[in-house]
Amino acid sequence: MGLCILHSRGRLGIDAPPVTVEVQVSGGLPTMSIVGLPELAVRESKDRVYGAFINSGFQAPNGRITINLAPADLPKEGGRFDLAIALGILGASEQLRPDALADYEIVGELALSGQLRPIHGVLPVAMAARAAGRALIVPHENAAEAVIVNGLAVYPASHLLEVCGHLAGTKPLARQQAAAQAQSLPAYPDLVEVRGQEQGKRALEIAACGGHSILMLGPPGTGKSMLANRLPGLLPPLTEGEALEAAAIRSVSGRDPFDPARWLERPFRSPHHTASGAALVGGGTHPRPGEISLAHHGVLFLDELPEFDRRVLEVLREPLESGWIDIARAARQVRFPAQFQMVAAMNPCPCGYLGDSTGRCRCSPEQVARYRARLSGPLLDRIDLHVEVLRLEVGQLTGPTPRATETTAQVRARVSAARARQLDRVGKPNAALTPTEIERDCALDAAGQRLIEQALTRLALSARAYHRILKVARTIADLAAVEQISITHLSEAIGYRRLDRGAKV
Repeated sequence: MGLCILHSRGRLGIDAPPVTVEVQVSGGLPTMSIVGLPELAVRESKDRVYGAFINSGFQAPNGRITINLAPADLPKEGGRFDLAIALGILGASEQLRPDALADYEIVGELALSGQLRPIHGVLPVAMAARAAGRALIVPHENAAEAVIVNGLAVYPASHLLEVCGHLAGTKPLARQQAAAQAQSLPAYPDLVEVRGQEQGKRALEIAACGGHSILMLGPPGTGKSMLANRLPGLLPPLTEGEALEAAAIRSVSGRDPFDPARWLERPFRSPHHTASGAALVGGGTHPRPGEISLAHHGVLFLDELPEFDRRVLEVLREPLESGWIDIARAARQVRFPAQFQMVAAMNPCPCGYLGDSTGRCRCSPEQVARYRARLSGPLLDRIDLHVEVLRLEVGQLTGPTPRATETTAQVRARVSAARARQLDRVGKPNAALTPTEIERDCALDAAGQRLIEQALTRLALSARAYHRILKVARTIADLAAVEQISITHLSEAIGYRRLDRGAKV
């Protein structure tokens, strides 16, 4: 009898911290104990392991089995350690060679039959295993997800016996081959399908270029949702690092089946207005990412914005500024990334038809004011672009598509070129500029300075709104491929602050 040490991975937010599985078999009464802060599902693994041994033809050691999951202060959850524990017992009882386990990281849940079941969050495990320079053994269902990490040797298995045959050298597992990546961009909805709404399209292009948030205001059925759904296609393609970050969040969330074929797509999340604060930012006893983190490097679309609970909307304020959300619980604190672009849509009044050409609105000014007061000033401050989406004329709706209408690909080419200028200048989109960078890169001439001072006075703008106007003006200048912000760029940026407190609506 002896000691066997092997490597596995835990789960903490979107990280996969290393867990060393130490298994010792010694003399004494036949017992199995698991130490190292295991939660209930981990403590139950001994029953799954015994069942897998019986149904796979292995002999459970007749002695005391002690399993230590180190580090001891990291909570361990789920069935991800089952396979590592089973192999550790076989190694410590000399049914496997312990040195055969040293070059692998092992995760997977065991069925009583010895079959391997998939786990959530295998992509962060794969990324960490590559960084550690080890190969990865996973259940077969997890292999397609793990293999998107370039340079990692992934060995999928369906049964405990297959893993043992591989480690014994009698029947090696076939290494999972990466699927060929698509050479073309993912298929996003095309902007050419949106009729009219040139102002909305222009604002959407500016938002895509600078990473700005946008609020669209207009009657029902004018195309606000159609415009929002086309923003991901206007954004520059994800880098491999960005795509892996976004995919890792989806992997650990456990909400939707992970589709490895779509991991290069920009996320697009559209929670219902009845969503709770925890659904948006994440939470739970074992913290999971919320909608804002699932939209990381993508788009969060909030339709019918005033219908959300005001307290729910207020939780968005800090992530919009910082790009992170910290979830604190008594036992642990987890940080999830949340660098998303917020796109919101709302009606102009309770009935939805204020200012509509049909004249159907009968809402009083007090009703309109109460409706819009559901959105706090601090939240509106953090939205860069406020744009009206008005009802189309009959001819625009029923006539042929204008030849001058641009496709998503054409607009994306301009956006990518302008975004490249931003990255060359400061290494990030304009929406993320700091006050020091704004002062350096968003300098105004004398005419621009006079205009912004008038706007600050007449619209009662806050310091935050002032900075956001300058960042939007910088983006408009980048789209025009010019270095100096002109009064034309600044005037357009000011025009997108329609709903600020003090502005006439």
